[in-house]
Amino acid sequence: MNFTADDVQSMIQGQRNFYFSGETKSVEFRKSMLKRLYDAILEHEDAITLALQKDLGKSSFESYATEIGFVLSSISYMLKSIDDWVKPEKVKTPIHLQPAKSFIVREPYGVVLIIGPFNYPFQLVMEPLIGAIIGGNCAIIKPSEMAENTCHVIRDIIEKIFPPHYIRVVEGEREEVSTLIHAPFDYIFFTGSVTVGKIIMKAAAERLTPITLELGGKSPVIVDQTAKLEHAAERIVWGKFLNTGQTCVAPDYLLVHTSVKETLIERMIHVIKKFYSGNPLNSLDYGRMINERHFNRITAMIERESSQIIYGGQFERTELYIAPTLLANVHWDSPSMEDEIFGPVLPIIEYDNLGEAMHQIRRKPKPLAAYMFTENERAANYFIENLPFGGGCINDTISHVGNIHLPFGGVGASGVNAYHGKASFELFTHAKSMMQRNTKIQMKLAFPPYKNKLKLIKPFIR
Repeated sequence: MNFTADDVQSMIQGQRNFYFSGETKSVEFRKSMLKRLYDAILEHEDAITLALQKDLGKSSFESYATEIGFVLSSISYMLKSIDDWVKPEKVKTPIHLQPAKSFIVREPYGVVLIIGPFNYPFQLVMEPLIGAIIGGNCAIIKPSEMAENTCHVIRDIIEKIFPPHYIRVVEGEREEVSTLIHAPFDYIFFTGSVTVGKIIMKAAAERLTPITLELGGKSPVIVDQTAKLEHAAERIVWGKFLNTGQTCVAPDYLLVHTSVKETLIERMIHVIKKFYSGNPLNSLDYGRMINERHFNRITAMIERESSQIIYGGQFERTELYIAPTLLANVHWDSPSMEDEIFGPVLPIIEYDNLGEAMHQIRRKPKPLAAYMFTENERAANYFIENLPFGGGCINDTISHVGNIHLPFGGVGASGVNAYHGKASFELFTHAKSMMQRNTKIQMKLAFPPYKNKLKLIKPFIR
């Protein structure tokens, strides 16, 4: 789909006109639109599942648990909660400003742009979209062109249930994205790579457009000598190789205490075989790389680290298949430690001192997620208090993302702002602070001439 800057301007103006009609601000309108979307997702469930299978080789279970069901659950929660969320929030008024009442109202931004990624191409478009809807906005959404089949299903759903002056899908690649991010949107929400995130942040800065960036980074998982290794092995393998490692919060590398390294590796290999059989190429539960470019990127890294492979390493180009791969005896300056992997390769680094290990992690940009397996509460608290990251788990991986009550987002290089649940409603609305003064009492003390009024007001405002 080719469009010009004038085309985008026309789209935005059409949506802005509808927004200024006030219809999107009605709570009943927001609810009805969410219900409409919910029903449409149910109706298209088989088509979504098939599209995800074609794009990423996802199983029906994984597609439902991490994409379709995830979004349905989120919509249900928002429908139950919106009546409370939209109520003005009363706050105290200081005595020197009395008589008055103070409150905060949540105001929609207007017309928002949502740019989705390829790895969870349905969920990571729909989840911010329902936030935009619950906030009372109009939206233009740009799904990932890499997940072509899912993109088409999203377009079919949206065009079937929403008028384009309310919600619109646009398609395109780099040139179209550039046109979009330089347009006069009221808010931009982007999920994707750090490299593109920087471009979007720069473009948004030219118009002072508020943004959310959901990026990524090298998310570590630490296993200390007290960890229950059976649980650690299962949960690390699951979190790492879900969606073939193409998950922004997947464990990117493993730090394991020297005393338990060999045992943990043995158990992880056992778990990989248990989960995906001895030949994951034939497993219905193991997916594929999104395209040949990302396949080439990962296989090139594997070949550079071929001497470190202790399990896996096989690949099949025609299938875009890369086996679950473990790399041992990795160092901080190894090729696999240069950038976020975003594929089914797990480098393993051993450590002796937790403080030194965390110091090495802190030398890298702040990651989107971090995980620790330990039965030592002091070690867990040390990890939480001393390592900066977006969010994470103790004794698990990636599950924090599924808790609707936890805001999800990065910090520093891994992202700006957070969403999910109530955080989505707050993200897509502006907190407008209001004070309503009483007109029955005059404010003479506040007005010039001040003369000796200072001694009268000091007791009230210090």
